Amino acid sequence: MANVQLKALKKSYGDLQIIPGIDLEIRDGEFVVFVGPSGCGKSTLLRCIAGLEDITGGDLFIAGERVNDVPPSKRGIAMVFQSYALYPHMTVAENMAFGLRLAGFSKPEMKAAVQRAAQILQIEHLLERKPKALSGGQRQRVAIGRAIVRKPGVFLFDEPLSNLDAALRVQMRVELSRLHQELKTTMVYVTHDQVEAMTLAHRIVVLNAGRIEQVGTPMELYHRPVNRFVAGFIGSPKMNFIEGHLAAQDSGGHALVKLIEGSTVAVEANAGALAVGAQVAMGIRPEHVLASAEPSPGSVRGHVQLAEHLGDTTYLHVALGGATDALVIRTDPANPLQTGDIAHLHFPPARCYLFDEGGRTCTAADAVADAMAG
Repeated sequence: MANVQLKALKKSYGDLQIIPGIDLEIRDGEFVVFVGPSGCGKSTLLRCIAGLEDITGGDLFIAGERVNDVPPSKRGIAMVFQSYALYPHMTVAENMAFGLRLAGFSKPEMKAAVQRAAQILQIEHLLERKPKALSGGQRQRVAIGRAIVRKPGVFLFDEPLSNLDAALRVQMRVELSRLHQELKTTMVYVTHDQVEAMTLAHRIVVLNAGRIEQVGTPMELYHRPVNRFVAGFIGSPKMNFIEGHLAAQDSGGHALVKLIEGSTVAVEANAGALAVGAQVAMGIRPEHVLASAEPSPGSVRGHVQLAEHLGDTTYLHVALGGATDALVIRTDPANPLQTGDIAHLHFPPARCYLFDEGGRTCTAADAVADAMAG
Protein backbone atom coordinates (compact mmCIF):
# COMPACT_ATOMS: atom_id res chain seq x y z
CA MET A 1 0.00 0.00 0.00
CA ALA A 2 1.05 3.63 -0.44
CA ASN A 3 -0.02 7.20 0.08
CA VAL A 4 -0.12 9.76 -2.74
CA GLN A 5 0.89 13.41 -2.36
CA LEU A 6 0.37 16.21 -4.86
CA LYS A 7 2.29 19.41 -4.16
CA ALA A 8 1.39 22.41 -6.34
CA LEU A 9 0.89 19.96 -9.23
CA LYS A 10 0.31 21.69 -12.57
CA LYS A 11 -0.57 20.49 -16.04
CA SER A 12 -0.64 22.52 -19.23
CA TYR A 13 -0.81 21.78 -22.94
CA GLY A 14 1.20 24.60 -24.42
CA ASP A 15 -0.47 27.83 -23.31
CA LEU A 16 -3.62 25.98 -22.23
CA GLN A 17 -3.54 25.44 -18.47
CA ILE A 18 -5.68 22.48 -17.37
CA ILE A 19 -4.58 22.16 -13.73
CA PRO A 20 -3.27 25.46 -12.32
CA GLY A 21 -1.82 23.96 -9.13
CA ILE A 22 -3.26 21.32 -6.79
CA ASP A 23 -2.22 20.33 -3.29
CA LEU A 24 -3.69 17.07 -2.04
CA GLU A 25 -2.75 14.11 0.15
CA ILE A 26 -4.38 10.70 -0.35
CA ARG A 27 -3.79 8.56 2.70
CA ASP A 28 -2.48 5.01 2.71
CA GLY A 29 -5.36 2.58 2.17
CA GLU A 30 -7.90 5.33 1.47
CA PHE A 31 -10.61 5.24 -1.22
CA VAL A 32 -10.68 8.73 -2.74
CA VAL A 33 -13.00 9.76 -5.56
CA PHE A 34 -12.36 12.66 -7.96
CA VAL A 35 -15.69 14.05 -9.09
CA GLY A 36 -16.74 17.00 -11.19
CA PRO A 37 -18.34 17.99 -14.50
CA SER A 38 -16.90 17.06 -17.88
CA GLY A 39 -13.74 19.01 -18.63
CA CYS A 40 -12.90 19.78 -14.99
CA GLY A 41 -9.52 17.99 -15.21
CA LYS A 42 -10.24 14.90 -13.11
CA SER A 43 -9.09 12.34 -15.71
CA THR A 44 -6.07 14.46 -16.58
CA LEU A 45 -5.13 14.55 -12.90
CA LEU A 46 -5.47 10.76 -12.66
CA ARG A 47 -3.32 10.30 -15.75
CA CYS A 48 -0.65 12.54 -14.20
CA ILE A 49 -0.60 10.27 -11.14
CA ALA A 50 -0.34 7.24 -13.44
CA GLY A 51 2.52 8.75 -15.43
CA LEU A 52 0.53 8.75 -18.67
CA GLU A 53 0.76 12.55 -18.75
CA ASP A 54 3.88 14.57 -18.00
CA ILE A 55 3.61 16.97 -15.07
CA THR A 56 4.20 20.59 -16.06
CA GLY A 57 5.02 21.82 -12.56
CA GLY A 58 5.00 20.82 -8.92
CA ASP A 59 5.75 17.43 -7.40
CA LEU A 60 4.10 14.03 -7.13
CA PHE A 61 5.02 11.56 -4.40
CA ILE A 62 3.92 7.92 -4.15
CA ALA A 63 4.86 6.08 -0.95
CA GLY A 64 7.11 9.00 -0.06
CA GLU A 65 9.12 8.83 -3.31
CA ARG A 66 9.11 11.68 -5.82
CA VAL A 67 7.97 10.09 -9.07
CA ASN A 68 7.74 13.03 -11.50
CA ASP A 69 10.21 11.36 -13.84
CA VAL A 70 9.56 7.72 -12.93
CA PRO A 71 7.95 5.67 -15.77
CA PRO A 72 4.43 4.30 -15.17
CA SER A 73 5.62 0.69 -14.86
CA LYS A 74 7.89 1.64 -11.95
CA ARG A 75 5.38 3.66 -9.90
CA GLY A 76 3.70 0.73 -8.17
CA ILE A 77 0.31 1.60 -9.62
CA ALA A 78 -2.27 -0.24 -11.71
CA MET A 79 -4.94 1.50 -13.77
CA VAL A 80 -8.41 0.36 -14.84
CA PHE A 81 -9.86 2.28 -17.78
CA GLN A 82 -13.37 2.98 -19.01
CA SER A 83 -12.61 0.69 -21.94
CA TYR A 84 -11.93 -2.91 -20.89
CA ALA A 85 -9.09 -3.21 -23.47
CA LEU A 86 -9.08 -7.02 -23.39
CA TYR A 87 -7.27 -9.03 -26.04
CA PRO A 88 -10.03 -10.86 -27.96
CA HIS A 89 -7.84 -13.86 -28.91
CA MET A 90 -6.78 -14.55 -25.33
CA THR A 91 -8.69 -16.33 -22.58
CA VAL A 92 -9.59 -14.53 -19.36
CA ALA A 93 -6.65 -16.17 -17.60
CA GLU A 94 -4.26 -15.14 -20.38
CA ASN A 95 -5.56 -11.56 -20.34
CA MET A 96 -5.08 -11.32 -16.58
CA ALA A 97 -1.59 -12.82 -16.74
CA PHE A 98 -0.36 -10.81 -19.74
CA GLY A 99 1.32 -8.04 -17.77
CA LEU A 100 3.03 -10.57 -15.50
CA ARG A 101 4.31 -12.49 -18.51
CA LEU A 102 5.87 -9.30 -19.92
CA ALA A 103 7.47 -8.68 -16.53
CA GLY A 104 9.14 -12.10 -16.63
CA PHE A 105 7.11 -13.96 -14.00
CA SER A 106 7.23 -17.75 -14.08
CA LYS A 107 4.20 -19.82 -15.07
CA PRO A 108 3.54 -21.04 -11.50
CA GLU A 109 3.74 -17.45 -10.21
CA MET A 110 1.33 -16.25 -12.91
CA LYS A 111 -1.11 -19.07 -12.27
CA ALA A 112 -1.13 -18.44 -8.53
CA ALA A 113 -1.66 -14.69 -9.02
CA VAL A 114 -4.49 -15.22 -11.53
CA GLN A 115 -6.20 -17.78 -9.28
CA ARG A 116 -6.04 -15.44 -6.32
CA ALA A 117 -7.47 -12.50 -8.29
CA ALA A 118 -10.18 -14.68 -9.84
CA GLN A 119 -11.19 -15.92 -6.40
CA ILE A 120 -11.43 -12.37 -5.04
CA LEU A 121 -13.57 -11.31 -8.03
CA GLN A 122 -15.55 -14.57 -8.10
CA ILE A 123 -14.72 -15.29 -11.75
CA GLU A 124 -12.89 -18.64 -11.39
CA HIS A 125 -15.47 -20.26 -13.69
CA LEU A 126 -14.67 -17.76 -16.46
CA LEU A 127 -10.91 -18.27 -16.74
CA GLU A 128 -11.04 -20.35 -19.93
CA ARG A 129 -13.53 -18.14 -21.73
CA LYS A 130 -12.65 -15.46 -24.25
CA PRO A 131 -13.92 -11.86 -23.97
CA LYS A 132 -16.66 -12.29 -26.61
CA ALA A 133 -18.33 -14.87 -24.34
CA LEU A 134 -18.51 -12.44 -21.39
CA SER A 135 -21.06 -9.85 -20.34
CA GLY A 136 -20.05 -6.22 -19.81
CA GLY A 137 -19.86 -6.70 -16.05
CA GLN A 138 -17.73 -9.80 -16.43
CA ARG A 139 -15.35 -8.01 -18.80
CA GLN A 140 -14.94 -5.20 -16.28
CA ARG A 141 -14.13 -7.75 -13.56
CA VAL A 142 -11.44 -9.21 -15.81
CA ALA A 143 -9.98 -5.73 -16.35
CA ILE A 144 -9.91 -5.22 -12.59
CA GLY A 145 -8.39 -8.68 -12.15
CA ARG A 146 -5.62 -7.76 -14.56
CA ALA A 147 -4.78 -4.90 -12.19
CA ILE A 148 -5.05 -7.00 -9.01
CA VAL A 149 -2.49 -9.59 -10.13
CA ARG A 150 0.21 -6.94 -10.13
CA LYS A 151 -0.34 -6.28 -6.40
CA PRO A 152 0.03 -2.52 -6.84
CA GLY A 153 0.36 -0.03 -4.02
CA VAL A 154 -2.23 2.23 -5.67
CA PHE A 155 -5.22 1.41 -7.87
CA LEU A 156 -6.38 4.07 -10.32
CA PHE A 157 -9.88 3.83 -11.83
CA ASP A 158 -10.92 6.08 -14.72
CA GLU A 159 -14.74 5.93 -14.97
CA PRO A 160 -14.69 2.11 -15.02
CA LEU A 161 -18.48 1.66 -14.80
CA SER A 162 -19.70 4.17 -17.37
CA ASN A 163 -20.12 1.52 -20.09
CA LEU A 164 -22.41 -0.63 -17.91
CA ASP A 165 -26.18 -0.43 -17.63
CA ALA A 166 -27.78 0.98 -14.48
CA ALA A 167 -28.36 -2.34 -12.71
CA LEU A 168 -24.80 -3.53 -13.37
CA ARG A 169 -23.37 -0.23 -12.14
CA VAL A 170 -25.12 -0.71 -8.80
CA GLN A 171 -23.82 -4.27 -8.54
CA MET A 172 -20.27 -3.28 -9.48
CA ARG A 173 -20.28 -0.44 -6.93
CA VAL A 174 -21.00 -3.00 -4.24
CA GLU A 175 -18.25 -5.27 -5.55
CA LEU A 176 -15.69 -2.44 -5.73
CA SER A 177 -16.47 -1.48 -2.16
CA ARG A 178 -16.07 -5.11 -1.06
CA LEU A 179 -12.83 -5.36 -3.05
CA HIS A 180 -11.38 -2.35 -1.26
CA GLN A 181 -12.32 -3.76 2.14
CA GLU A 182 -10.57 -7.02 1.25
CA LEU A 183 -7.43 -5.60 -0.36
CA LYS A 184 -7.11 -2.50 1.87
CA THR A 185 -5.16 -0.83 -0.93
CA THR A 186 -5.11 2.87 -1.77
CA MET A 187 -7.67 3.54 -4.50
CA VAL A 188 -8.22 6.69 -6.56
CA TYR A 189 -11.40 6.71 -8.61
CA VAL A 190 -12.61 9.18 -11.24
CA THR A 191 -16.27 9.63 -12.09
CA HIS A 192 -18.73 12.28 -13.19
CA ASP A 193 -21.47 10.39 -11.33
CA GLN A 194 -21.87 11.87 -7.85
CA VAL A 195 -23.94 8.82 -6.75
CA GLU A 196 -20.86 6.64 -7.35
CA ALA A 197 -18.77 9.15 -5.43
CA MET A 198 -21.16 9.24 -2.47
CA THR A 199 -21.45 5.45 -2.20
CA LEU A 200 -17.79 4.49 -2.72
CA ALA A 201 -15.59 7.20 -1.25
CA HIS A 202 -13.92 7.65 2.10
CA ARG A 203 -13.33 11.20 0.88
CA ILE A 204 -14.49 13.05 -2.22
CA VAL A 205 -12.44 15.65 -4.10
CA VAL A 206 -14.77 18.02 -5.96
CA LEU A 207 -13.01 19.55 -8.97
CA ASN A 208 -14.05 22.50 -11.08
CA ALA A 209 -11.97 24.00 -13.92
CA GLY A 210 -8.85 22.22 -12.68
CA ARG A 211 -9.17 23.47 -9.11
CA ILE A 212 -10.29 21.74 -5.92
CA GLU A 213 -13.52 23.24 -4.64
CA GLN A 214 -13.77 21.06 -1.53
CA VAL A 215 -12.40 17.86 -0.02
CA GLY A 216 -14.34 15.88 2.57
CA THR A 217 -16.35 12.82 3.43
CA PRO A 218 -19.58 12.32 1.47
CA MET A 219 -21.69 13.53 4.41
CA GLU A 220 -19.47 16.57 5.01
CA LEU A 221 -19.92 17.65 1.41
CA TYR A 222 -23.64 16.92 1.50
CA HIS A 223 -24.40 18.79 4.73
CA ARG A 224 -21.64 21.41 4.77
CA PRO A 225 -20.82 22.52 1.22
CA VAL A 226 -18.45 25.50 1.17
CA ASN A 227 -20.01 27.05 -1.92
CA ARG A 228 -22.90 26.90 -4.34
CA PHE A 229 -21.00 24.78 -6.86
CA VAL A 230 -20.45 21.94 -4.37
CA ALA A 231 -23.97 22.28 -2.99
CA GLY A 232 -25.46 21.93 -6.46
CA PHE A 233 -23.18 19.12 -7.57
CA ILE A 234 -23.50 16.80 -4.57
CA GLY A 235 -26.98 15.36 -4.10
CA SER A 236 -29.56 13.77 -6.39
CA PRO A 237 -31.82 15.49 -7.25
CA LYS A 238 -29.60 18.51 -6.79
CA MET A 239 -30.18 21.32 -4.32
CA ASN A 240 -32.83 23.90 -5.19
CA PHE A 241 -31.69 27.52 -5.49
CA ILE A 242 -33.92 30.60 -5.33
CA GLU A 243 -32.48 34.03 -6.07
CA GLY A 244 -33.23 36.97 -3.80
CA HIS A 245 -31.67 39.64 -1.64
CA LEU A 246 -30.86 40.03 2.03
CA ALA A 247 -33.76 41.80 3.74
CA ALA A 248 -32.46 41.76 7.30
CA GLN A 249 -29.94 40.05 9.57
CA ASP A 250 -29.24 39.64 13.25
CA SER A 251 -26.34 38.55 15.42
CA GLY A 252 -28.08 35.33 16.45
CA GLY A 253 -27.28 33.46 13.24
CA HIS A 254 -30.49 34.26 11.37
CA ALA A 255 -31.13 36.15 8.12
CA LEU A 256 -34.30 37.21 6.36
CA VAL A 257 -34.21 36.72 2.61
CA LYS A 258 -36.68 38.29 0.22
CA LEU A 259 -37.07 35.80 -2.61
CA ILE A 260 -37.43 36.82 -6.22
CA GLU A 261 -41.13 35.91 -6.19
CA GLY A 262 -41.75 38.36 -3.33
CA SER A 263 -41.98 36.19 -0.22
CA THR A 264 -39.66 36.62 2.75
CA VAL A 265 -38.17 33.54 4.43
CA ALA A 266 -35.90 33.02 7.42
CA VAL A 267 -32.56 31.22 7.03
CA GLU A 268 -30.17 30.08 9.74
CA ALA A 269 -26.94 31.54 8.40
CA ASN A 270 -24.14 33.90 9.31
CA ALA A 271 -24.77 36.85 7.01
CA GLY A 272 -22.84 39.36 9.10
CA ALA A 273 -20.40 40.09 6.28
CA LEU A 274 -23.22 41.03 3.89
CA ALA A 275 -25.00 44.35 3.57
CA VAL A 276 -28.76 44.53 3.70
CA GLY A 277 -29.96 44.50 0.09
CA ALA A 278 -27.07 42.32 -1.13
CA GLN A 279 -27.85 39.78 -3.82
CA VAL A 280 -28.00 36.26 -2.38
CA ALA A 281 -29.42 32.84 -3.17
CA MET A 282 -31.27 30.56 -0.80
CA GLY A 283 -30.65 26.83 -1.21
CA ILE A 284 -32.63 23.89 0.12
CA ARG A 285 -32.49 20.19 -0.71
CA PRO A 286 -35.55 18.48 -2.25
CA GLU A 287 -36.21 16.29 0.81
CA HIS A 288 -36.30 19.29 3.16
CA VAL A 289 -39.05 21.32 1.47
CA LEU A 290 -42.47 20.80 3.05
CA ALA A 291 -45.30 20.93 0.50
CA SER A 292 -48.98 21.14 1.41
CA ALA A 293 -52.29 21.77 -0.31
CA GLU A 294 -53.24 24.14 2.52
CA PRO A 295 -51.58 27.49 3.27
CA SER A 296 -49.81 28.05 6.60
CA PRO A 297 -48.09 31.07 8.21
CA GLY A 298 -44.93 31.88 6.28
CA SER A 299 -45.63 29.44 3.43
CA VAL A 300 -44.74 30.29 -0.17
CA ARG A 301 -47.26 29.74 -2.95
CA GLY A 302 -46.29 27.76 -6.06
CA HIS A 303 -47.77 25.85 -8.96
CA VAL A 304 -47.23 22.10 -9.41
CA GLN A 305 -46.03 21.65 -12.99
CA LEU A 306 -45.55 17.91 -12.64
CA ALA A 307 -46.07 15.24 -9.99
CA GLU A 308 -43.88 12.17 -10.51
CA HIS A 309 -45.17 9.16 -8.59
CA LEU A 310 -42.42 6.56 -8.18
CA GLY A 311 -44.12 4.27 -5.68
CA ASP A 312 -41.92 4.77 -2.62
CA THR A 313 -41.66 8.53 -3.13
CA THR A 314 -43.16 11.38 -5.14
CA TYR A 315 -41.29 14.22 -6.81
CA LEU A 316 -43.14 17.51 -7.24
CA HIS A 317 -41.86 20.05 -9.75
CA VAL A 318 -43.13 23.37 -8.42
CA ALA A 319 -42.82 26.71 -10.20
CA LEU A 320 -42.50 29.93 -8.20
CA GLY A 321 -43.26 33.33 -9.66
CA GLY A 322 -40.12 34.98 -11.02
CA ALA A 323 -37.92 31.90 -10.55
CA THR A 324 -36.16 30.54 -13.63
CA ASP A 325 -36.22 26.88 -12.67
CA ALA A 326 -38.94 24.86 -10.98
CA LEU A 327 -38.17 23.54 -7.52
CA VAL A 328 -37.88 19.77 -7.14
CA ILE A 329 -39.49 18.50 -3.94
CA ARG A 330 -39.25 14.95 -2.65
CA THR A 331 -42.31 14.09 -0.64
CA ASP A 332 -44.34 11.20 0.74
CA PRO A 333 -46.36 9.25 -1.88
CA ALA A 334 -49.46 9.93 0.23
CA ASN A 335 -49.13 13.68 -0.43
CA PRO A 336 -52.37 14.70 -2.21
CA LEU A 337 -50.79 17.32 -4.48
CA GLN A 338 -51.14 16.56 -8.19
CA THR A 339 -50.07 18.15 -11.49
CA GLY A 340 -51.82 21.50 -11.86
CA ASP A 341 -52.47 22.04 -8.13
CA ILE A 342 -51.48 25.03 -6.06
CA ALA A 343 -48.78 24.06 -3.54
CA HIS A 344 -47.93 25.90 -0.34
CA LEU A 345 -44.27 25.46 0.51
CA HIS A 346 -42.51 25.81 3.82
CA PHE A 347 -38.72 26.14 4.07
CA PRO A 348 -37.46 25.16 7.57
CA PRO A 349 -34.83 27.80 8.48
CA ALA A 350 -32.39 25.20 9.84
CA ARG A 351 -32.53 23.29 6.52
CA CYS A 352 -31.82 26.32 4.33
CA TYR A 353 -28.46 27.48 3.00
CA LEU A 354 -27.50 31.04 2.12
CA PHE A 355 -25.01 31.86 -0.64
CA ASP A 356 -23.57 35.29 -1.37
CA GLU A 357 -23.30 36.80 -4.84
CA GLY A 358 -19.94 35.04 -5.38
CA GLY A 359 -21.44 31.66 -4.51
CA ARG A 360 -19.78 31.27 -1.10
CA THR A 361 -21.77 29.65 1.69
CA CYS A 362 -22.72 32.07 4.46
CA THR A 363 -22.04 30.04 7.57
CA ALA A 364 -19.77 29.98 10.60
CA ALA A 365 -16.11 30.52 9.64
CA ASP A 366 -14.93 27.48 11.60
CA ALA A 367 -17.42 25.23 9.80
CA VAL A 368 -16.10 26.36 6.42
CA ALA A 369 -12.49 25.83 7.53
CA ASP A 370 -13.28 22.33 8.79
CA ALA A 371 -15.05 21.44 5.54
CA MET A 372 -12.17 22.69 3.40
CA ALA A 373 -9.66 20.70 5.44
CA GLY A 374 -11.61 17.48 4.85
